Amino acid sequence: MAGGLGIWGDLLLTSVFIAAVSLALFWMAAFTLWWQMHAWRTPEVLASTRFSRPDGGEHVSFSLLLPARHEQAVLDHTIQRLLESSHTDFEIIVIVGHDDPETTRVAEKAAARDPRVRVVVDTHEKKNKPKAMNTALPHCRGDVVGVFDAEDQVHPELLAHVDHAFSTTGADVVQGGVQLINFHSSWYSLRNCLEYFFWFRSRLHLHAQKGFIPLGGNTVFVRTDTLKEAGGWDPDCLAEDCDLGVRLSSVGKKVVVAYDSDMVTREETPGSLMSLLKQRTRWNQGFLQVYRKKDWKQLPGLGQRLLARYTLMTPFLQAFSGVVIPLNVAIALFLDVPVGVAFITFLPAVTALVTFVFEVVGLHDFGKQYGLRVRSVHYLKLVVGGPFYQVLLAGAAVRAVWREQRGRNDWELTTHVGAHLNQAPAIREDVPA
Repeated sequence: MAGGLGIWGDLLLTSVFIAAVSLALFWMAAFTLWWQMHAWRTPEVLASTRFSRPDGGEHVSFSLLLPARHEQAVLDHTIQRLLESSHTDFEIIVIVGHDDPETTRVAEKAAARDPRVRVVVDTHEKKNKPKAMNTALPHCRGDVVGVFDAEDQVHPELLAHVDHAFSTTGADVVQGGVQLINFHSSWYSLRNCLEYFFWFRSRLHLHAQKGFIPLGGNTVFVRTDTLKEAGGWDPDCLAEDCDLGVRLSSVGKKVVVAYDSDMVTREETPGSLMSLLKQRTRWNQGFLQVYRKKDWKQLPGLGQRLLARYTLMTPFLQAFSGVVIPLNVAIALFLDVPVGVAFITFLPAVTALVTFVFEVVGLHDFGKQYGLRVRSVHYLKLVVGGPFYQVLLAGAAVRAVWREQRGRNDWELTTHVGAHLNQAPAIREDVPA
């Protein structure tokens, strides 16, 4: 009898644990989906996320930082695109490593052609992006510092729109949109492109509204005085963009996010699964570093601090849910648990299904926004590739924790070949799916 009670007791404890985990996953997924849909809640919210039309005046000057390391294949194209800007008051500072002669030659040739381009050499023995930008910061003459990556395709009207945003909102920081474009390159590039679409099109606007925002790595513009007052970028953080956003949010700086499909900076996805894994590892490890620095605890509101904690831990929560959801379904199908508990274990799967539906709709909107022909096979790849992509994210999260525990903070560079530069120009008419 005692043995029977012990078995029933174990089953009860197991059932309670499974139900608790399932409910936690359900609410986590539900909140994430709700935040992801922020920009599409009403037509008014969607309209408010866009840049307002410039008035033709120029109110601020720009110093545009372009850190480039082993990027000789794409750097010159990016410089030329920036030089085509309709805004007239800007300088381009290309930052190259002292041990990277190929990229240096490309940068120096561009500087010789146009006096608006200057070259700054980073002599740090161990190099990374924040160290490079900190090297250039004392050389910035503009009112606003803007950051771009060496492979970026920048719209000529972007600076005019950013200038107008600063002058009309009184912002300390303006975050523009970034979009990966080459969704057709591989099954994972499709999902990678869609992630960026949801993040910059919708999620970042929610963060700006709440007063806590992890900034994007480029197409971000910060008043030079504000940036210098903050001490520039953390040279030891692998997510220096996120860290800067958290620090500026924590001291009450005003961040404005604006997104326009015509104005986004276009980029390419990593060229291989291993490259994507390393990139995500770096981001996840950087988020973990920012979390452990605890600057977010200075945020004045409890809701802000909860949002910060959740956001910075999201990569690891995603990894956990990617493992647990299939396990929950297996438990519900094959183990002898109460009917109510079995029902609860399916709740995270339901939110996952709703998320898939929203992603399919989002992919259609992505194609329409950018004039890209999304075919039936792309929708199939989106759905079928979901679980495999989740495994990759989980692997990157685990690898990030392992690297952080071992003190591995070296920068794993993502190489670029310009896959996004051959896309057809965007067309605004409806594109058949």
